[in-house]
Amino acid sequence: MPESSPNTITRNIRVLIADDHPVIRRGLCTILQSEKDIQIVGEAVDGEEACALCRKHCPDVLVLDLRMPKKDGLQVLSELTAWCVSKPHTLVITAHVTEQDIHQALNAGAYAFLLKGANPEQVREAVRKVAKGETFLPPEVELKLTEWKGYGQLSKRENQVLQCLVLGRTNKEIAQALSIGEGTVKHHVKSILCKLNATGRADAVGIAVRRGLLSVC
Repeated sequence: MPESSPNTITRNIRVLIADDHPVIRRGLCTILQSEKDIQIVGEAVDGEEACALCRKHCPDVLVLDLRMPKKDGLQVLSELTAWCVSKPHTLVITAHVTEQDIHQALNAGAYAFLLKGANPEQVREAVRKVAKGETFLPPEVELKLTEWKGYGQLSKRENQVLQCLVLGRTNKEIAQALSIGEGTVKHHVKSILCKLNATGRADAVGIAVRRGLLSVC
């Protein structure tokens, strides 16, 4: 295979970083700016600015925090997907991740998903793969996605019953709250336990919290 000519021009990967934490933004910039084939074209501190800077700079890759003010990562992904013009390939990065986060981000169009504790080599590899339109999921994210696929998906009504379970409501109280029969509640509870592979109500709530299906304050 012939060697590349010394005059060959390699186009830099243009990257926009969107994260509301200045330390994280600076860290990502430091990791990526050291690479000759990567150029940082902008930094956004919230979702609205991320969308505005994408329109302005047309980056190849958007490194996007999942949880930001004004517009979160999923809202930004949704807006970018609706564009008729060229849009960046997106690498989602977040501190805490659930199976639902991964599932929703990938469904919204993200190409890669990283935890903020990822090492510099992973970040650089992910950016380069995403720039080429390839996916990148580290082993810990692949595992969570596999766990998600291993569970049955809850229906809208089952999710409503699950929300009642976290409040400790009895079948009778759930039936009254949702205007359904107690027998129907029992059926939904049984289905929830089966789909989540849970041994009881408390176990179902714990699994649901870990999966990101609900949050407990």
